[in-house]
Amino acid sequence: MTKAKLSLSVLLVTSMMFIFSCNPEEEVPVVVEDPVKKAIFDSMKEWYYWEAELPQKLDVSKFASNQAVLDELKFKPLDRWSYLTTKAEFDAAFTGQATGAHGFSFAFDQDEKLFVAFVYDEAPAGKDGWKRGWQILEINSKPISDYKTSTGSYSFNLGANEIGVTNSFKFKLPDGTETTRTIQKGAFQTNSVLYKNVYEVGAKKVGHWVYQSFKATAGLSPTRSQEVEDLFNYFIAENINELIIDLRYNGGGSVAVTEQILNYIAPASVNGRVMYTNKHNGNKFSNNRSVNFSKKGSLNLDRVIFITSRGSASASELLVNCLDPYMDLVLIGDNTYGKPVGSFPLSSFNRNLSSNNVELVPITFAIANSEGRAEYFDGFPVNFTVGDDPAKNWDNKEEKRLKAALEFIENGTVSARMKNTSFIPKWEMIDAFEGLRKEFPMY
Repeated sequence: MTKAKLSLSVLLVTSMMFIFSCNPEEEVPVVVEDPVKKAIFDSMKEWYYWEAELPQKLDVSKFASNQAVLDELKFKPLDRWSYLTTKAEFDAAFTGQATGAHGFSFAFDQDEKLFVAFVYDEAPAGKDGWKRGWQILEINSKPISDYKTSTGSYSFNLGANEIGVTNSFKFKLPDGTETTRTIQKGAFQTNSVLYKNVYEVGAKKVGHWVYQSFKATAGLSPTRSQEVEDLFNYFIAENINELIIDLRYNGGGSVAVTEQILNYIAPASVNGRVMYTNKHNGNKFSNNRSVNFSKKGSLNLDRVIFITSRGSASASELLVNCLDPYMDLVLIGDNTYGKPVGSFPLSSFNRNLSSNNVELVPITFAIANSEGRAEYFDGFPVNFTVGDDPAKNWDNKEEKRLKAALEFIENGTVSARMKNTSFIPKWEMIDAFEGLRKEFPMY
């Protein structure tokens, strides 16, 4: 409609050319502009969605780093996402290969208690048995209040994103006991499907899916997720007729995987109709294209219930936007983040970027649904505001947002008691990171 600390510094050598005057002893040096900084500017002029806002020329020698050049060029009113990384780090992130992380996320409840929000199965935290719902009392022997900033938010610095970095966490478990765990950061494959189940609500069979990021499976062609394929085969076999998709911590990911999901969810009646249309800048008008639905599987759903938050961004919002013209959608939780634009890496279009191992990933296109809706920079509003409930694990039907979704399926509405649980967290994971890790946030 979302990760190892990225090293964005590249060793650059500024070449010198010498022009000799008539006096052979007199050399006049002429400095050639830094090739990578110039490549960033040239690539932005060619591909950037807000290219019209860029200067016609830029003296790149005035900037101390590649990042400084990009910061100068970003369209500040709207661009919160353009970033620099490396090709290897970009490819790894979009296929779920993490390095230098514990493999979990935080979330605060309405009482400003901090909990484990989710854990990746194969991560150090997952292998140590961590679960959503564990309250975090201390990090490295310091109470959580010590991490509060002067602005009322929080800053959790857990060290470099490198394998072997160690942190200690003191937990209060759901049964009231306490435990302290010390774990290292490692390398692991993340799982995007955090939880799946099927519930019976009256005569209905309700699929429940917690989805953390739109990541492709490495090596599959065309680009797609094996996890997604397996998930929908499960729902099809269970013959569900209602679907709850929990995107509350999903910062985005692959558009190709989003298309894969849309083709499973959409009703057969929309087969061949427009899914979305993307729009590039004036230089790349010929790249504009529409993508149509190509129905997969036998699910026949009339509506989808989404659980969302400010952590629901990019591809999460694209999923909502593309289905909206064709299905009844109900959003429960908090308003989404607001990212109706997308990116793709540009190093393959510029030799100086690729040869210096610099991957430039700026905003390059906007995405509109079949009705032309593309301007949702303020996010999608929810139908029912319900607060996050990280003290309860995914399988607990008393978890507030899941309970509200099941209540809506049963009664056609959400009770005032549930709506009164809404609150605005002082800190959210999506705000703790920049660049590539903003799309795939984790510690």
